Amino acid sequence: MSVHLVGGGFGRTAYAPFTAEALAAAPEGAAPVVVVVTVREGGGTGHARDLIDAITADGSASLDIRLVAVSETDVIDPAVFDGVHAIVIGGGLTPAYHSALEPSFDRIRTAVGNGTPYLGFSAGAMIAAERAILGGWLIGGVPVVPDGTAEDLEEVTVVPGIGLVDVSVDVHVAQWGTLTRLIAATEAGAADGGVGIDESTALIAGADGLRIAGEGSVWRVSPAEGGVIVSSGRGAL
Repeated sequence: MSVHLVGGGFGRTAYAPFTAEALAAAPEGAAPVVVVVTVREGGGTGHARDLIDAITADGSASLDIRLVAVSETDVIDPAVFDGVHAIVIGGGLTPAYHSALEPSFDRIRTAVGNGTPYLGFSAGAMIAAERAILGGWLIGGVPVVPDGTAEDLEEVTVVPGIGLVDVSVDVHVAQWGTLTRLIAATEAGAADGGVGIDESTALIAGADGLRIAGEGSVWRVSPAEGGVIVSSGRGAL
């Protein structure tokens, strides 16, 4: 089973591989239990419904969805990840997701290690990394990305994440211009390189390596002598 990192957006082709893995993860004849976690202001469920629509768009009504929708000040009980066949972590304010889910990091990592597919949307993709970019728009007081993408942080902030992938992740890249944050964080040594994912695009990390699904591109940033190397890919990396 794989880790699916979606850069935002709801283009259906980005979600189909995850849905297929969720269906395969359950015992034959049983509906797979999929926990969908969102952390939104006031615990609203609108975003969760969009995610559920995306993963069931192929007619997979047999998914047993367990929705966990909490507010940005709540902490999620790690027990919600017990006994599930697939995990979906939604988007919103990335620092809030990190805080809400930090007590569950070990539980999520163990589940994925045991074969549970994971889909992280936007914030859920960013915190999946070993070194998670939480946001920020300044490095040393110098702007590196539009301040509207700062996630309520000033300085670019990189912290330990869930640890499902060994590269840092940024999202909404073509749409929000966030690739420069990943580049600057790599040049500054805050991140050891990483990937930037466009909307309606999934980077899928599995036993067979990395592949890309969806409508856009995945951008790879690698440290190099005197700077960084940036490349993009569609279909495979």
